[in-house]
Amino acid sequence: MTSIKSTPSLAGAPPAGFGSATRSNRAAETRRKWYEIIGLTTPALVVYVMFVLVPMGFAVYYSLYKWRGVGAPTNFVGFDNYVLAFQDPIFIDALRNNAIIVVGSLLVQGPIALGVALLLNRRFRGRTVFRLLVFVPYVLAEVTVGIMWKLILTDGGTMDALFRSLGLGGLVQAWLADLDIVIWTLLFVLTWKYVGFAIILLLAGLSNVPHELTEAAAIDGAGWWQIQRHVTLPLLGPTIRIWMFLSMIGSLQVFDVIWVTSVPAVRSLGASNTMATYMVDNGFFARLWGYGNAVAVILFVISFVAALLFQRFLLRRDIQGAITGRAN
Repeated sequence: MTSIKSTPSLAGAPPAGFGSATRSNRAAETRRKWYEIIGLTTPALVVYVMFVLVPMGFAVYYSLYKWRGVGAPTNFVGFDNYVLAFQDPIFIDALRNNAIIVVGSLLVQGPIALGVALLLNRRFRGRTVFRLLVFVPYVLAEVTVGIMWKLILTDGGTMDALFRSLGLGGLVQAWLADLDIVIWTLLFVLTWKYVGFAIILLLAGLSNVPHELTEAAAIDGAGWWQIQRHVTLPLLGPTIRIWMFLSMIGSLQVFDVIWVTSVPAVRSLGASNTMATYMVDNGFFARLWGYGNAVAVILFVISFVAALLFQRFLLRRDIQGAITGRAN
């Protein structure tokens, strides 16, 4: 009998070229993803380079020259513009005023915004109207706010008339002309303008606090203040820190409200100057473009370092939590 040799079965075996086809598909998928990433990020990258990095480079370049804005800069002075800025007492006053605005905004706006947000987070009749009213100052244009408060606080203006009508004439001050109180007056205006933003931001954070936790605390016998202190505020921490970061950077770069509200004569003496208004006064109007660019670079470096330190020591926990949560 003729023996029949059995051949191994090929059932289940991958067809020839299957591995190379899979690798080819993976490579094509990877290329497609990279093309999408490049296509989506290139326009934003081009805009960022053209409107952020390139102007920053020009600012650093012009800051090394004594240049009045006509023709190419030729009078190279190195870091003399920076040294001159820190030797100018008016610029030192501007630094001090920015520090007052930063600290004052955090210490004044924060508690006010937190208290109002906690109250507006409770249910009562007319809550929507109150929320709208506290947000109105923030949506007003800065120029409008500056002109409005300048008219109110000017000598013989609405504020003086109000105090006199209440029999408080002794409280009448030269709100925008007194060198000792003008920065505190401007801090009040800035608080009125921007506290609504803090309130809305905190209300958004409060909406993310789980009701189950507050209800459980209430069932356990905790009062309203205890619930806010031990449950709500810890969960509101990331929102508060984000607001602090935005408030700090905005206070360092504040310009428009200060520029419109303050009196030029008082500002020239340094009582109501900030780094931004000092930069415009000495760079644009005095036509000292090289010096003005040096002040702009100083302002950028201070803001950048402040942002890095804040992120390193206060926002680090929130950022790490977000990254860990995404990884999980």
